[in-house]
Amino acid sequence: MSDKSDMNDASQATGPLAGVKIVDMSSVVMGPFATMLMADMGAEVIKVENEDGKIKGDMMRYAGESPTGDLGPIYTALNRNKRSVTINAKNTDEKAELIRLLKDCDIFFHNVRLAGMERLGLGYEDVKAINPEIIYVHCAGFGDGGPYSKLQAYDDLVQAASGYAALDQLRSGGAPAYAPSLIADKTVGLFATYATLAALYHREKTGQGQFVSVPMFESFTFFNMVENLYGATFKDEGGKLGYTRSINPRRRPYPTQNGYIAIVPYVDAQWARFFEIGGRPGVFEDPRFSTYEERTKHTGELYAIIEEVAATKPTEEWLEILARENIPAMRFNEMADVLKDPHLEAVGFFEKREHAQGGPYRAMRHPVTFGKTPASIRYEPPVLGNDNEIVGKKPCK
Repeated sequence: MSDKSDMNDASQATGPLAGVKIVDMSSVVMGPFATMLMADMGAEVIKVENEDGKIKGDMMRYAGESPTGDLGPIYTALNRNKRSVTINAKNTDEKAELIRLLKDCDIFFHNVRLAGMERLGLGYEDVKAINPEIIYVHCAGFGDGGPYSKLQAYDDLVQAASGYAALDQLRSGGAPAYAPSLIADKTVGLFATYATLAALYHREKTGQGQFVSVPMFESFTFFNMVENLYGATFKDEGGKLGYTRSINPRRRPYPTQNGYIAIVPYVDAQWARFFEIGGRPGVFEDPRFSTYEERTKHTGELYAIIEEVAATKPTEEWLEILARENIPAMRFNEMADVLKDPHLEAVGFFEKREHAQGGPYRAMRHPVTFGKTPASIRYEPPVLGNDNEIVGKKPCK
């Protein structure tokens, strides 16, 4: 784990979005994930939080143990490279401070209900009136015009409604289940990121800002159904949904003599060679497995044989053999193993950093490499109101 503890000035932003200014009123996971990615890429992100409610600021500040009380681990992962200012937009004087920020920014990004923002005089037309070229990004729960448009949306609700929670039911034959990850929030955060960048590109070409809506339900359903629309693609009724390979109950790390391993022979030659090595040379001649089309139909039987073969050797021996034979395979990592994975260590993925208030903490390097405009970590995640001087207020702490 490399040691990075510098706190650079915003002028040192080197990423492709250097010079872009974002006023960010999003909170929790989806929006902050998107704006964190853009902040890593050089954008100046001013995180606007309300300290006047029962929960002061972004509620993720308080999820998990925190050295300061407001630097929870999920908040810390999602809010580096941002400035925190506290503004209560219901207060006339403080709303004026927000409007001043909006006059001078490129992007206004939030996940507040649009009707509520309009009541505050912060809807798209209101903001456009003070900054005609602004890109106004609204992360919505559901798209406008449908019966769900006024409902609340959270990760669990969207996993259930999109069919994603049904995938485990298709695989196991048991009860539906949520993925043990905030996968809807993070996936839709990526949709929001690309949507914002596309609008920014349009403005670079035309000089025109625009309103951008990123509906969580529709975005995550799109993500889920890319492969799982499957048999219903060409049939109005009766088509089997769910990609047969991905929902197969045997699609999992395989037990070896001393642990687990992931093995994915892909092309025909790799399949044939794998079964030869495993002492089952005739398997690939079986008509059920001899072509890609037939293997897709008989995925379960094929995975069962892989599982039998994998159990014949220890993990390390398999990894050595399969690497030599150019057959795709990876070690199975427990969660704690990921922190010391040799590849991640070699590329410096995890960084040990120093927070002025919170002390040492572990961060993850931005994963994408830009040859000419590298992303970077310039600011540590801010405590609540850390940068209130931006709007002429004293810092909260």
